[in-house]
Amino acid sequence: MDFLQLDSLEIAIAKLKKAVTDTTETILLPNAHGRVLAEDFISKQNIPPFQRSSVDGYAVKTEDVAGAGESSPAFLQLVGTVLIGHGTSHVLQNGQCIEVPTGGMIPEGTTAVVMLEYVENFAGDIAVLKPAAMWENIVDIGDDVKTGEKILPAGTYLGAKEIGALAALGTQEVTVFTRPKVAIISTGDELVPYGEPTPPPLGKIHDISSHTLKIICEQYGMDVIHQSVLPDNADKLATALTKGMETSDFVLISGGSSYGKHDITADVISSVCKPGIFTHGLALKPGKPTILAVDDSTKTMVLGIPGHPVSAMIVLELLLKGLAKSPPPPAIPATLATNTPADGGKKTIIPCSIILEGNHYTARPIFGKSATITTLTHACGYFVIDEGTEGLLEGSQVVVNLL
Repeated sequence: MDFLQLDSLEIAIAKLKKAVTDTTETILLPNAHGRVLAEDFISKQNIPPFQRSSVDGYAVKTEDVAGAGESSPAFLQLVGTVLIGHGTSHVLQNGQCIEVPTGGMIPEGTTAVVMLEYVENFAGDIAVLKPAAMWENIVDIGDDVKTGEKILPAGTYLGAKEIGALAALGTQEVTVFTRPKVAIISTGDELVPYGEPTPPPLGKIHDISSHTLKIICEQYGMDVIHQSVLPDNADKLATALTKGMETSDFVLISGGSSYGKHDITADVISSVCKPGIFTHGLALKPGKPTILAVDDSTKTMVLGIPGHPVSAMIVLELLLKGLAKSPPPPAIPATLATNTPADGGKKTIIPCSIILEGNHYTARPIFGKSATITTLTHACGYFVIDEGTEGLLEGSQVVVNLL
């Protein structure tokens, strides 16, 4: 293949989604942090299941305290106390009040709760210094959650607040998408694996991609189970790819995806995967020499991504964001700080920093070669210039996607 047919990023992601096989599992709620719901979660109960007080105070009937004030308090007989965490059999009558704590059950017959700050206790006679509106300070049955209500939709990322909501419903297990297993293979005769002496021999460089790609995969909820660094050797790559396909849902191969003398990745993938490659080349800069393939027998997805660190990170970030079940984090609108050129024939990704100036953000492009990892160390995000656009002028409005 020689990049005569380039896929847009959107088409490539659509092909990936069609090829990926989703699986689910049911796990205990305490183990669900960071996972993604695989089905809508529907409440089987009301929260709260009983009327409860939202303040410390006294349960009253509103007609008994109508017109009450500091100069003309309403006097009520204290006939009981509700204990937090316990039910109550009290039935409130006219002219009476019952002490209730925050979260305590509301006695039958109550139509409001007067806050503790607006009463005075005279040895069992309670002086109410303020009128109360109907149902004031009362949380009704199902005010938080109603039986049959959809609490969380499928695709929800389970963070602290989501797990808290499920815990409030007494949830013990949830059905989530299985974390995909990933094998990462970095290729290149010039690469020195982690742990080798430093500085590397002349002509060699330390491997970067296996580290950066692992972190991106983990951030998207994937489990990296194997990493390796290989020379540009077709037999060794084929062996590693075959092993990776047997144990993983995804195999990432960094390097060798272009069209040069040592770019063997496409040929190896074609020989090992069946039916094999369905995309070789993206209308994307950086990231044009990207390969996407599938093996039907193992259901493994194979991604051949550029060896240059910046290109590799950006391509993987974009592909996984497109595959992610949960929505991406919000992007930030910003004003472009300087003129920014682009490749008019491709979607162009521009790393940038953002600075808060007054009440708006300014995006400052970070220009650098795709082989230099420091390009991204200074960036907190990126913006996209669509194909067909030769660039953007200073002052243009862009949307910055956080890395």
